[in-house]
Amino acid sequence: MRLTVFWQRMADHFGPAYADTFARDHVMSELGGRTVYQALDAGWDAKDVWRVVCTVMNVPQEQR
Repeated sequence: MRLTVFWQRMADHFGPAYADTFARDHVMSELGGRTVYQALDAGWDAKDVWRVVCTVMNVPQEQR
């Protein structure tokens, strides 16, 4: 998954402003105790990060 697709999905689900806040502030154990930004910076694939976000935040299947 390209980062542009990842960020579009984040914005579609959370709204543009909250998507950025969530990505900066929400630490997830499933990402090794990292935020979305930290996981991406650490080399995690955007698709894997999106899957974690979907699981943790209960994103409906049709939006995944």
